[in-house]
Amino acid sequence: MTTKPFSVLLIAEARADFQRLDKGRKLKVAKLLKQLESNPYKGEHLGNKAGINLTGYYKLYADKKKIRIVYTVIEKEIVVKVIAIGPRKEMIVYREAILRLGKEK
Repeated sequence: MTTKPFSVLLIAEARADFQRLDKGRKLKVAKLLKQLESNPYKGEHLGNKAGINLTGYYKLYADKKKIRIVYTVIEKEIVVKVIAIGPRKEMIVYREAILRLGKEK
């Protein structure tokens, strides 16, 4: 029995994040996004840290942990929804993700 692969959906802001990456990082991130199709729980659970509550979301490392991919899994739709792609430095990617989630709700 084969399971249907998940669709990886980047919200508009995450697509813009991806486009801003240099070619080398784009390739690394694209490879990880492809892996999420068959292994959506590949990333690590996020929680509530430094006042940024991303409980229920995951992070995936790219480019030797310099870049983070923040996403959630929507089982019933068979979708991996990417919220943000960016640097870990100073929690930038997590702050962006929480702002975007506020707009989405």
